[in-house]
Amino acid sequence: MNAVVILLVGIAVLVIGYVTYGKWLADQWGVDPSRTTPAHELEDGNDYVPAKAPVLMGHHFSSIAGAGPINGPIQAAVFGWVPVMLWVLIGGIFFGAVHDFGALFASVRNKGQSIGEVIAVSIGARAKRLFLIFSYLTLILVVAAFASIVAGTFGVTYDETGALTAAGVANARTAMISILFIVVAIVFGMMVYRRNASVAVSTVVGVIAIIACMAIGYNWHPLNLSSNTWMIIVGVYIAIASVTPVWILLQPRDYLSSFLLYGMMIVAVVGIVGSHPALEIPAFTGFVDSAQYGAGTSLGSLFPALFVTIACGAISGFHSLVGSGTTSKQLDKESDARPIAYGGMLIECALALISLCAVGFIWKEYVPGGTTNPTAVFATGISRMCAQIPFLAGAESVIYSMLILAVSAFCLTSLDTATRLARYMFQEFWLEPGQTYKDAKGIKATLTNPYVATIITVVLGIALGMTGYSKIWPLFGAANQLLAALGLLAVAAWLGTMGRNNKMFLLPMAFMLVVTIVSLCQTVMTNVKNATAGGDVWCWIRSGIGALLVVLAVVLAIEGVQTLTKGKNK
Repeated sequence: MNAVVILLVGIAVLVIGYVTYGKWLADQWGVDPSRTTPAHELEDGNDYVPAKAPVLMGHHFSSIAGAGPINGPIQAAVFGWVPVMLWVLIGGIFFGAVHDFGALFASVRNKGQSIGEVIAVSIGARAKRLFLIFSYLTLILVVAAFASIVAGTFGVTYDETGALTAAGVANARTAMISILFIVVAIVFGMMVYRRNASVAVSTVVGVIAIIACMAIGYNWHPLNLSSNTWMIIVGVYIAIASVTPVWILLQPRDYLSSFLLYGMMIVAVVGIVGSHPALEIPAFTGFVDSAQYGAGTSLGSLFPALFVTIACGAISGFHSLVGSGTTSKQLDKESDARPIAYGGMLIECALALISLCAVGFIWKEYVPGGTTNPTAVFATGISRMCAQIPFLAGAESVIYSMLILAVSAFCLTSLDTATRLARYMFQEFWLEPGQTYKDAKGIKATLTNPYVATIITVVLGIALGMTGYSKIWPLFGAANQLLAALGLLAVAAWLGTMGRNNKMFLLPMAFMLVVTIVSLCQTVMTNVKNATAGGDVWCWIRSGIGALLVVLAVVLAIEGVQTLTKGKNK
């Protein structure tokens, strides 16, 4: 199959989906551009701050993207390009984008509160607390993993002579560029939100500044620190980023970061269209991954592995936390929700298709395990395609480095967004429906204090990241998709109580519940088997966590279905 066909057909389908199905959803739910949003109604200069649509799109997209739409499709490619492409398109349009749009809209109509608060209103307080516990634990895992990834890409290594290794030099460059980038973002925020500078002019200046940061950091990188040291520094950074006003750092940095991703996608499209290669990847390899691909690792059977592995490329529960956690508090008009949430998800789907083309292009290296790290697969495939274009023939190494840098930058944006979201979840757990932390009394006033909630979150996340988060990370894929199923359930229940059409949520919700419960049961059984065969204590821990998630899903599903049934019988 030619890569251009996959890309152009896929993009055409996504555009049609946005124009038709996305608009139909907005009409069904009663999206009202004249209605006052929480960003204006509750504006506080810290969390609730109205943002222009392009700026908020940059924050939202940078936060939800990360490395997910790159890693997932590349790993799932072991089943062939047809299953991956079909799930990215069908899942993106009818599952993921509906989930993201619905979560953002429901949050906006509930004072910008999280999906947990939406559950409290539509299902009940107990369901809310169960959901918040699960969401918080998932976010702690995200903080631990992404902090470790970022620290790993910043920390330097030395050879036996005491000189920096090539990887150490690359990491020092990435760290310096990232620090300079934060400074640029703060200046951008000050100019736009305090000096009322033109967003268009500031954007042009900001992009030029980003290029300058890359040039400076590439040639001057004096911070040669270890990964453990960077882990502590990253912890301090995310603690500060979690409580500072969003207009100072979160909005501008994510907005400017989005141009790295847009640029990365443009370069990829140029490479694919310009080289228009025939991909070696089979259309379909079978219903069971026989472990002959990607260094001998096996995903198991196509169901449920395909739908759990692709994750952010089609649907992700993390997106509902972003949409209802930070994006909803910055939405200027309700009409902005469709391009930001529904459109943002479909852009991720396009990135997933690009990733599929990248792994397909170097399939002969990926199959025997020559190049298996998803980020490296993506950068290698795209940079080599670009190198086949005459005017880019000598730029392969530069393009490769820039693609790696862009992916690393998005891990950092997802990290501090996840920290802020975890802080929100921790605070909401102690509050009654409709309350904010300012209404809390006694010990709850202490626990819901933004600074206290942030410190607890950062300490837990960084501690786990330094002591072995990887032991339980394999559960994250299923946990994330279970979160998506619960998000779909929450919005469906809320729409039902509001008297709005919620039928578009029922099939995706049921399907994702089945997928995640089957996946988690498989994980539990595998780990119990390994534990009884002499495995370490982590086999039992993974089994316990997996079983807990299954029970949580079943309890919430029962309560949600009861709510839906009551609403239907009214």
